[in-house]
Amino acid sequence: MSIRHSGLVLAALIAAGSLGACNSDSSVPGPTAAAALPAEAAAVAALPSGSGCGPTIAHTQAIVSSDIATENLNASVGKRFTADLDAAASACAAGRSAEGMHLLAAAKSRYGYR
Repeated sequence: MSIRHSGLVLAALIAAGSLGACNSDSSVPGPTAAAALPAEAAAVAALPSGSGCGPTIAHTQAIVSSDIATENLNASVGKRFTADLDAAASACAAGRSAEGMHLLAAAKSRYGYR
């Protein structure tokens, strides 16, 4: 699930919760804020941070892994995308950050990620 799509899902959940609050006649308590958040929102909070090619590639890999786990990305496509990201990470780890960032950009473009 893309970050943009996660934001839309979260906004829809908040809107639905707000509409439900208008009918407060029931004695049953509503969902808590933590229960209303989709699992992907928790995963986004744990994304790698920092600057440079290493954290940037790791951030993309975390998103791809999440998309595979939630079946928003086909597993075989995810495997190829991960292999491309591994090549970018290897270049980055070898001190070739420009090459790593170029490989990252090419992989993201190839698989429709921004």
